[in-house]
Amino acid sequence: MRRKKNRITNTVEMQMTPMIDMVFLLLVFFMVTSKPIKPEADISIGLPGQVSQEEVLDIPDEQRIIILESGQVVLNEQILGAPQDKKLSELVSVLKRFKLAAERSRSEALITLAPEDAVKHQRIVDVLNACAIAEIKGVTFAASGDAVEEGGGGL
Repeated sequence: MRRKKNRITNTVEMQMTPMIDMVFLLLVFFMVTSKPIKPEADISIGLPGQVSQEEVLDIPDEQRIIILESGQVVLNEQILGAPQDKKLSELVSVLKRFKLAAERSRSEALITLAPEDAVKHQRIVDVLNACAIAEIKGVTFAASGDAVEEGGGGL
C-alpha cells in the first residue's frame, strides 16, 4: 500500500485591502485635480438712460419729393428745383437740414420719391444724386398714382 503524502497546497488569493486603498487614492486624486464647472451667471448690462429734449421737434417721419413732368422738384408743396438745375443745390441744403434734424431726434431720415409717369429718368437720377449728397439712404419710390393723389399733379 502506498501511503498518501499530505501535500500542502497553497491557494493563491487576491488581497482586496490594497486594491481598495488604490481605488480610494485614485478617486481622491481625480476629485482634487478636476476643475469644477462654473455655473452660468447673468451678464450685467448697463443700458444708457434717456435724455429728454428741451424743445419738441415735430418732424414728419418721411419727406415726399414730387417730380413733375416739366422737371420741377417739389418738396412739401414747395418748389425747390427748376427744370434746368442739374445740381439741385437748394434741395440738397434742405435735405441736409432734414438729415441733421432726424439725427438729433434719433430717427431715420426717409424720403419718398413720387415722380409723374412722363418724367425723364435723368431728372429722377438728379434727385437721387441730391439725396446721396445729403447722405440720406432711406429713399423709396411711391406707386405711380400716388403723386397725383397727394396734390402734386396740379403744380
